[in-house]
Amino acid sequence: MSSLLSSAQRASGDTFYVNEESYPQSTSAHHDYREALSKCIMFFEGQRSGKLPANQRIKWRKDSALRDGVAANVDLVGGYYDAGDNIKFGFPLAFTTTMLSWSVIEFGRFMDNELQNAKTSIRWATDYLLKATAHPDTVYVQVGNANADHNCWERPEDMDTPRSVYKINKDSPGSDVAAETAAALAAASIVFQTSDPGYSQVLLRTAIRVFGFADKYRGAYSDSQTVRAGVCPFYCDFDGYQDELLWGAAWLHKATKNHSYINYIQINGKTLGADENINEFGWDNKHAGINVLVSKEFLLGKVASLETYRGYADDFICSLMPETSDEHVSYTPGGLIYKPGGSNMQHVTAISFLLLAYANYLGHSSQVVRCGSIQVTPSRLRTAAKRQVDYILGDNPLKLSYMVGYGPRFPQYIHHRGSSLPSVTEYPKHITCKGGSQFFFNKNPNPNLLVGAVVGGPDNKDQYPDNRPNFRQSEPTTYINAPLVGALAFFSGHPEF
Repeated sequence: MSSLLSSAQRASGDTFYVNEESYPQSTSAHHDYREALSKCIMFFEGQRSGKLPANQRIKWRKDSALRDGVAANVDLVGGYYDAGDNIKFGFPLAFTTTMLSWSVIEFGRFMDNELQNAKTSIRWATDYLLKATAHPDTVYVQVGNANADHNCWERPEDMDTPRSVYKINKDSPGSDVAAETAAALAAASIVFQTSDPGYSQVLLRTAIRVFGFADKYRGAYSDSQTVRAGVCPFYCDFDGYQDELLWGAAWLHKATKNHSYINYIQINGKTLGADENINEFGWDNKHAGINVLVSKEFLLGKVASLETYRGYADDFICSLMPETSDEHVSYTPGGLIYKPGGSNMQHVTAISFLLLAYANYLGHSSQVVRCGSIQVTPSRLRTAAKRQVDYILGDNPLKLSYMVGYGPRFPQYIHHRGSSLPSVTEYPKHITCKGGSQFFFNKNPNPNLLVGAVVGGPDNKDQYPDNRPNFRQSEPTTYINAPLVGALAFFSGHPEF
């Protein structure tokens, strides 16, 4: 049963290239992007761990994991479960936080009443990350025994599997997860700069300290045997820690305006692989995100020496445009970006966000991307992103929305414990580890609607079997939704686009 109950796994690190003769355009007359944005943010309430607040909107969820950290004599209550399981994995959680924050920084002005909900979702994560980084030269990177959890099908409110605690320190370093955590805290400090300056300063001071730890004690966190036993094969570091150091430095520069972080990127860029894997962006590989984020400094005329990163960002864009002569990322026949492996929507939403962010930077500097003889305008980038977002919302061969609760048709059998098991209110009796199997294998739709959850998505032929055991396609994750928040915010503010 464990093979059926695994967490959403990282897609293959190999990029699959194919030349496309056409780029299918959206057929939708209109989507309610504001509704989709609201639901996309609400999803995070369904993933909450810890003591739930009185204004909790997803009512079938209750308090859970109130003793997290006790095994290590620390308070690690709170945070988010990463996917359909009951584990708190620090690496994807930190990336989720960074992307939620970037969404607000870049597109918060279009969120209207949802801005406060977005900030609340960020603070739920940062409150936890502050606990995880409270001790110098230590970051707590996971709570829960993943193998034990994945052999059970239990509500988070019932779970009785070990809440093992995993940490990195100077003897067992983890520059990847530490630098990503620093990036998350730095990005969030920008979000709260005006509304809560005191909290913002706490976040920024912690980010600076944690980044210093990440840089001083270098290594991948899953190289530590103790940590590896907990995080692998679910969230091993497949691509090395070097990109996270550049990513963390980029966010600290953005938050502090301290030029030393730009110097860090310039000095360490080559040795930390700045020119590698330009087509990747996700919880484990930040290269395309670094290039887009850092290139803004060059495009706006602030740091001329960062021109190389603008070139890397342009190469990334060219690889996504089927009309260019560059090698291309694969698309399904229906027009969805596709990378082999599992949880494909994580790539779709992250890349869509980067397209929109880069379009902003190009537009503000009145520039375009040149792919050989072809010019790619900011408007073209936004059109490409809209095609992906509209596909998720129902413009696809199956006419199925991949966001739960949005549109007339959406997945009913998602791979998610709390959603698939009866709520504590409806079924107060404790459901044991194996007692949940009857609900996992039954043919009934999930009784609890995890509003806003975006699942892993269709295969490379646009096919989606609505099947609970098929976790690669039917499991939602926080890092699918986080960049989608920003994309939906942009289109909410531009309904005419």
